[in-house]
Amino acid sequence: MIDDPDLRARAREKLGEESFNAEVAAMLATLAPRRHRASAVTAIVTLEILYDYLDGLSEAPSQHALRDGQQLLRAFTDALSPTAQPACDYYPHHPHAADNGYLEELVATSRGALARLPAIDVISDVAQRSAARGVDAQARIHAACDRQSWQLEQWARLGAAGTALQWREWLGGSAASVLAVHALIVAATDHRMTREQAVQIDSAYLSICALSTMLDSLIDYEHDMDAGEPGFIRHYGGHDVFADQLEHVARQAAAEVRALPNDAYHLMILIGVVAYYISAPTATRGLAAPVSSRIRRQLQPLITPTLVIMRVWRIARQMQQWWRVRNA
Repeated sequence: MIDDPDLRARAREKLGEESFNAEVAAMLATLAPRRHRASAVTAIVTLEILYDYLDGLSEAPSQHALRDGQQLLRAFTDALSPTAQPACDYYPHHPHAADNGYLEELVATSRGALARLPAIDVISDVAQRSAARGVDAQARIHAACDRQSWQLEQWARLGAAGTALQWREWLGGSAASVLAVHALIVAATDHRMTREQAVQIDSAYLSICALSTMLDSLIDYEHDMDAGEPGFIRHYGGHDVFADQLEHVARQAAAEVRALPNDAYHLMILIGVVAYYISAPTATRGLAAPVSSRIRRQLQPLITPTLVIMRVWRIARQMQQWWRVRNA
């Protein structure tokens, strides 16, 4: 039991509201050989729970927001290091710290599961780089205010140099890099994996992650505007620019995943990510409608049956929630 009531409430909130993240992440392990699947699932689910919890903590107001976020999120990179010595304190700049070992236990569980994977040493530095990228992006995004947006842009431009992404897409992809980390964990279950292949996987999933962030902002656009928070779209000079770049990233992601080992598997992950967002009711109205149509055309014919499945799933989920409320 977490001692501090604020930390306990945040942990329960994340487990309750974002458990779907862990469920979806666990599905990535279907590619893992049976003998390593349990370890892969344990590592992926633990890391997702850890990441969601840390994301919630780093959103909390803090006098030293960037330092606080970076130190908190260090637990995520520690969890990916089966042999390195983890940090002793993740809360030195946070107003609450009495978690009764919750973070340390999540870190230890992940490290133990990863240590059992045959190619963990091969993908380790790539996974660490991917995790560090995500950690820094989340900390900087949460800490930045409007007058500091140029600093965020400058940091993202440096990071995007030498990649196939522009700074805005690199920033969005970095912020969602937990998905790339999960894909690398699955790669670590294959004893034939090479570092070069791991780098390819990370690059392709960075594009998928950028697409995820952009689509999330697209379908939430009306809600965000009503709340006075224009979301990720605010980094673009206009809606047309955003739509063009979104379509470009979709094409790029599709091309990159087709060059990976087990390309059909990774292509279905891409299709699933896109279908999840454009199956949302808000994807069929306002600004989102024409943009969603453009993305759907890029991924035909595979996305059509997946969209049907996702829409049925959304209806079933709504009915389940209605039933729970009715019988509460």
